[in-house]
Amino acid sequence: MDQITVKAEAKVNPTEDEEKVKRAIQNVILSPSFEVVPMGREKFVVATTSHERDGLAKLYNLFRQERILDAARKALFEGLSGNTITFYLNKQVAYVGHVSFCKPAAESPLGPIRIEIACENSQELIDWLAPKTVGGRPVSE
Repeated sequence: MDQITVKAEAKVNPTEDEEKVKRAIQNVILSPSFEVVPMGREKFVVATTSHERDGLAKLYNLFRQERILDAARKALFEGLSGNTITFYLNKQVAYVGHVSFCKPAAESPLGPIRIEIACENSQELIDWLAPKTVGGRPVSE
């Protein structure tokens, strides 16, 4: 598979510890580089990583451990636009090492983590990351 670029960003609320927001992102993405970006009165943690599939190994494993391949596949396809996949994860859930998809606003009290994955063949990436299942088991594995 070609190069994959992953970008994750999350707002750091005044009541939050910046390091905890970074940890939430690190729990779902492998070895990101962090940047704290001020935007007016707010600040955001922006994490990026460029690898082949290994940058998504944590998500790959979490989707299977949590047994949410079908939900993950649906969320990834809903966020597919050209060669980019965008989806949102609950920040608090990610902090404790789990995955829960959410909407861009209102579902995650502290705001979501926005994940954007860019790659040459998005369909192939989704098929690898969250394959179709039969009887709860991945078809392609």
